[in-house]
Formats: sequence, C-alpha cells, structure tokens
Amino acid sequence: MLFQKILNQKIIMGKQSKFYLMKKFMGFFLVAALICATVMMCGCTGTGDNTPAVTPAEASTAQATEQPTAAQTSEKTTLKVFHAGSLAKPMEQMEAAYEAEYTDVDVQLYAGGSTKLAKEIVELGKVADVYASADYSLIPGLMVPDYADWYVTFAKNRMVLCYTDKSKYADEVTADNWYEILGKDDVAWAFSDPNLDPCGYRSLMVIQLAEANYNDDMIFDNLVGARSGISHSFDDGVATIHAKDPAPVYPLSIDEKSVNLIAGLEAGNLDYAWEYRSVAKQNADSGVKFIELPEAIDLSSISYADAYAKVQIETAGGMMKGKPIVYGVTVPSNADQPENGEEFVSMLISETGQKIMEDAGQPPIVPAVGFIDIPSSLSALVEMSS
Repeated sequence: MLFQKILNQKIIMGKQSKFYLMKKFMGFFLVAALICATVMMCGCTGTGDNTPAVTPAEASTAQATEQPTAAQTSEKTTLKVFHAGSLAKPMEQMEAAYEAEYTDVDVQLYAGGSTKLAKEIVELGKVADVYASADYSLIPGLMVPDYADWYVTFAKNRMVLCYTDKSKYADEVTADNWYEILGKDDVAWAFSDPNLDPCGYRSLMVIQLAEANYNDDMIFDNLVGARSGISHSFDDGVATIHAKDPAPVYPLSIDEKSVNLIAGLEAGNLDYAWEYRSVAKQNADSGVKFIELPEAIDLSSISYADAYAKVQIETAGGMMKGKPIVYGVTVPSNADQPENGEEFVSMLISETGQKIMEDAGQPPIVPAVGFIDIPSSLSALVEMSS
C-alpha cells in the first residue's frame, strides 16, 4: 500500500511537471511571436537603420503642404453670358479664351432666341452680365434705357437654305428654283419661331423679298400662307407679315430656335431649313449643305438696305423691320459683374474675338461700332456711330 501511494504521488508530480513545462513553453512562444510582429511592423514603416520613415516634424510639414491654397478654396466669379443660338460655337471659343486669360472667372453660356432672351431680362428679371443678340435692334428696341445704357455692333451674317444629301430633290435644288422645291407637298421644311428668334422673322422676310426678285407674287402664299396662320398685307409699297400666331401645318414646321433645325436635317426628319450661313458652315462636316441666295433677298448687304426695308413683320416682340443682318452686344444694367462683362465684350470686339468670328464663318465688323454711352474701357476699340 505504501509503495502504491508513493507510485501514485510520482505520477501526479510527473503530470504537474509536464503541465508546468508546457505552460512555460507557451509563454515563451507568445513572447517570441510578439517580438517578431514588432520587428515586422518596424520593417514596414521604417528605414534600413530602424529610423521612422516620416518624423513627426515631417508629418506636420506634409499636412501643411496638403492644405489647399487660398486660390483653391475661393470660389470663382461667375460671368453669365446670354447669347443668340447662332453664336453657340463662337461663344464656346470665347469662353475658352476668356477663362484662359481670367483664371478666376467661370463663364456660363446661355443660348436661345435673341428676342426670348431679351424678354427674360426685361420682363422676368433674369440677370445677365453680357447679352449678345443676332439682331442689334433688339437692344435699343427692348432694353434701352431701363436695361441697357449702350451697345456695340460686332458681326454680320446672311440667310441661306440648308439641306443634306438625304433631302428630297437634293440633286435638283438651286438658287433659282428653291421656292418651287419647297412648294412640293412631299418636302418637309422649317424655320424658327419669328416671335422668339430673329432667324425666324428673317426667314419670312427672305420669302417675301423673293416675290419681287423672282417676279412671282404667289411665293409667300404658296409656301407660308397656305401652310400656317401667318399672313401678309400691303400698304404703300411695304409688305407687313403678321406672324403672332404661326400655327404651322405639315409639311411646314416651326421650332423655337433655328439651331435646333440642324438636328432635324441630320436625322432626315427635315428636307430643308432656313439658317444663318455661319451655322450652316459650322455644320458642314456633319453633311449640311446650303444654297447661297441673291444679295437682294439674303439680308446681307447694305447696298440693298432700301429693298429690305420694304418688308416688316408683326411679332409678339413688336414690329421688326427688314434690314441687313447685324449682331449687337451690351452689358445689361442689372448685371452682377459689369466690369467682367465689359472685359468680355472688349475681348469679343478685339483681334481675339474677330478671329473667332471669322473662323466661325461670321464676318466681324472691324472696328466695332458703338452706340450711346460707351464705357471708357471700350472707347478705344469702337468707332462711334454718327
């Protein structure tokens, strides 16, 4: 029995020794693992000599360097430019040129019918820092004196009839027979709204002037009168077109803006559309072609000013009289950024703007002509109207 007790005690002590040894071994293993992990962390973040890759001072400097500068945190000044739809492409070029020189200014372009935009400023109180119109006379007619103190004429244009190779009778249409082609029942054609867009009332002027030029007094009735609510009357040698309620009937259609008609041509929804020559030229790469019309009817020449004046159009924007196509620009009286607006106009009528207009197929007026109370910042760039 004594021997058995001694044997049992040794077994118990042996087990306790093994447990103790295992406990010691596990403790050693954990310490070793902790040391290895520490070394690996140092190796990932340190240099070969165990020096930290970024010292506290360097970290502070790096944080200071990453802080945005005052120029980065300050918001740019917004310059709102309201412009005729036909000026879309040259104004995009103007935007790029202006922002390259005035890096703290963000130019925002708003395109639309010139009449519509002028009314938004005058009647709806919309704020524009620059207003550029396809018809300069809208500025003295609608904006002076309450919404404009001055204006400048800076570019010219002319009316053309656009089409594509997909247009019906594309291989037959000429400057001599276009009105016969448009008179066919299967030809879809369009112009812009004369109550919103100068290109629209100018399209009607061209069609009316065509009667005398082609010696056919039924051109207007056949093309417009029979296919819309637009009519004309005559008094003392002057034709007045009544266009307040266009109400077009197929195959004639009317769009809010003339530049929208280009998409209709390209899609094949329209066969012909009235446009400015500059817009037609700008879209030549997409297949747009155009008929050059006689100067006696295309509203391009000062030599025919008296002939153009024999047509006037009654619109929602007032009575518009026939005259050569001339573009005008001003800084409205309610502008938020009048100084930046003047700088934009200055660039527009300088060599930079003149080249942009020329490249866009729109002849600039050189020098630009100033009217009324021209700002001193522009006086050296304009020739004052007599």
